[in-house]
Amino acid sequence: MSPLEDRDVERIGSLADPVRRALYRYVAGRDEPVTRDEAARALDIPRHRAKFHLDRLAADGLLTAGYARTTGRAGPGAGRPAKRYQRADREFSVTLPDRDYARAGQLLAAAVSSALEQGRAVDKTLREVAASRGAALAERAPRGAGSRGAEDVAMRVLAEEGYEPRREGDRVVLANCPFHALAREHTALVCGMNLSLLGAFCERLAGGGLVARLEPAPGRCCVTLSRAPS
Repeated sequence: MSPLEDRDVERIGSLADPVRRALYRYVAGRDEPVTRDEAARALDIPRHRAKFHLDRLAADGLLTAGYARTTGRAGPGAGRPAKRYQRADREFSVTLPDRDYARAGQLLAAAVSSALEQGRAVDKTLREVAASRGAALAERAPRGAGSRGAEDVAMRVLAEEGYEPRREGDRVVLANCPFHALAREHTALVCGMNLSLLGAFCERLAGGGLVARLEPAPGRCCVTLSRAPS
């Protein structure tokens, strides 16, 4: 799991507390931001306890907080602004093992849009879009020295991408497929996309010294990596 997802686990884990979870549900169900007093009354808990949990939810990024006067008036006598909370817009998604259907959806949507605009086959366009994504991934990666160095770098990058790479003899197998459910239902399309992505990644990262091959097997990704013959 990536460091970003580790943080998401911590954030979502804060909802394990039943009071905090109830506060989150209450705030999320309101059309307007909620004050500490409103939340405390709704859950019949002390204000200081509502404050503690609401601030924790805001610190974890599950709520956003701001200040506004509840009277609707400004100027002298309007009272002090109250801290108000509402549900944050960002999405959290944690799956074990790591899945990334959002990435697959983005690639597929980009391919369909491009294919429709240009009157081309979707599968061919998808492979090209995936290859561009793989090349861009390699461009952001540090460079290793020689084929072994490139293999080490590839394993680090692909671990962050959720593939769970591990060495198996003279090749690297990817123990997890981030697109597992899609690949099971649409094997040729999704595995072809994955091979194009990883093939371009290897080519750009290692200059042909590392090769992605389609070698499907139960319980892992259909693609393996190996050093090109010298």
